[in-house]
Amino acid sequence: MNYQYIAQRLLLAVIVILGVTFVVFMIMQIVPGDPARVVLGPYASDESVQGLRERLGLNRPFIEQYISWLGNAIRGDFGQSLLNGQDVAPQLISRMGPSFELAMVSLLFGLAIAFPVGMISALKPGSAIDVVATLFSQIGVSVPSFWMGILLIIFLSLHLNLFPPSGYTPIWENVSDWFHHIFLPAFTAGFVSASIQTRFIRSAMLDVLNANYVQTARAKGLAERAVVLNHALRNALINIVTIIGLQITALFSGVVIVEVVFSWPGLGRLALNAVEERDYPLLQGTVFVVAVMVTMVNLFVDLLYFLLDPRIEYA
Repeated sequence: MNYQYIAQRLLLAVIVILGVTFVVFMIMQIVPGDPARVVLGPYASDESVQGLRERLGLNRPFIEQYISWLGNAIRGDFGQSLLNGQDVAPQLISRMGPSFELAMVSLLFGLAIAFPVGMISALKPGSAIDVVATLFSQIGVSVPSFWMGILLIIFLSLHLNLFPPSGYTPIWENVSDWFHHIFLPAFTAGFVSASIQTRFIRSAMLDVLNANYVQTARAKGLAERAVVLNHALRNALINIVTIIGLQITALFSGVVIVEVVFSWPGLGRLALNAVEERDYPLLQGTVFVVAVMVTMVNLFVDLLYFLLDPRIEYA
């Protein structure tokens, strides 16, 4: 393992996190609306608003505000919410669990659909299964997640009463109830993820199945199962792992709509509420946590390449 490469990737991850937080911090300074005015209400006097701005440090230069926030964030102090006065860090910790659970279960749903469909479609190109798989992937990419979520709520919750339309139960309290609550939002997000993964798995497998070493393995008389699993799939995993890593990051940062539709208490819904209420400390803390999670996933995927194919050399 090249430790110099790992150090470079960690340094790049830190730079990405700093860049994301800086851009978001700058955008929040440009967005119309005064957070002090939002906290005190539209009828507060200008003197009261100015006093609150001074107490919150909003009257300081932008760079000074950012450096001060960053120094506190490194120590785990993201400040206090402007609206409820509570510390931001505990709110982020309480929302990270549900978001992580939703992203992981959605990924599992997607893989459970995409892997068999993509593999069979690649092994039988042009067949009826391949046509259905292609149609499925097109529908999944085209259908908005909020519309699919609403349809699932109407049919599976209101009409069939199979799953609750909203709510959350921690997994350590009741596993069965947790699964009933997470099924609909996870399937909604996982269906879109499965559609994208199916196309990439099919494409990656088709490229490998046409390679010379696969044809040689078949010519040697190896069983088709051994050819597919030991030769084709193993060499296609590099591309497959890449798209899976991208899907994980997309699920972490893109389930906001799903969380809103199903009233899921995750980071996405928390960030949306922070934007609507101009709660800058809460929004900045959420962005910081999501940026760290996404960069760590990307780093893990990069290091996983070496385990999948030792021939890869890190430069």
